[in-house]
Amino acid sequence: MPVKILADSACDLPKDFYAEQNVTLFPLKVQVNGQEYEDVKTIDPKTVYDAIRGGDVPKTSQVSPLLFEEVFTKMAENNEDGIYIAFSSALSGTYQTSVMILDQVKEKYPNFNLSIVDTKCASLGFGLVVKEAARLAAENVSKEEILKDVLFRSQHMEHLFTVEDLDYLAKGGRVSKASAFLGGLLNIKPILNVEEGKLVPIEKIRGKKKVYRRIIEIMNERGDNFKDQIVGISHADTIETALEVKALIEGELNPKEVYISSIGSAVGAHTGPGTISIFFLNKLPS
Repeated sequence: MPVKILADSACDLPKDFYAEQNVTLFPLKVQVNGQEYEDVKTIDPKTVYDAIRGGDVPKTSQVSPLLFEEVFTKMAENNEDGIYIAFSSALSGTYQTSVMILDQVKEKYPNFNLSIVDTKCASLGFGLVVKEAARLAAENVSKEEILKDVLFRSQHMEHLFTVEDLDYLAKGGRVSKASAFLGGLLNIKPILNVEEGKLVPIEKIRGKKKVYRRIIEIMNERGDNFKDQIVGISHADTIETALEVKALIEGELNPKEVYISSIGSAVGAHTGPGTISIFFLNKLPS
């Protein structure tokens, strides 16, 4: 049997991807206006962004431990081999919970062959890792080779983010309220990346157009052989900007492909509407 690929919803791949590519989805939870939803399954990102614009502060929580137990147990009973590709452990407790549940399931099914990978990635950076794993699994590539690819891409995936409003990051504790206030007054846009699985500000640029030009420069500095790789762009209810950035990237770097998706409800609850994120590899698999 092909290796089973599992992923949680923080990979920000579209809803139809999971059924089409035979990937098991573990949805994170999102609380909006006092109601709890399952990311991807029972809420769409625009609902979250509209709620944020209306003054709500959505909250998120990790994947249900009971769901992990149910899926892992069924796989063990069916003698299925699998790889669960997980959201960064620095941003969610989901990875740690899945490891704990796997240990419990293996007490009853000691031969259960499931590997869990902490990607240290987020959003579509995480999603590009999942996409390639699903492609390899569909081609009946061995578990060892898929795992090798997942680990490589996780270690070499670059994340560059810029947000529309620093207030959203301030509410999530990512920047100080004073910085957010001054940033709004001065039209300062931050560029952030992911280091060791955490979101870290690296530069502040005045003006939106200058931000995207600087992001292209950073891509040139860090990226490797764009003509042979897929660049990812995820956006928070701002497809027009995503298409503009896509055109810039294609004009400057000529990548193999630019793949666009929406930032999902769980990740978007923290970044807020207007966020643009770019993902690429700093080294290609040999």
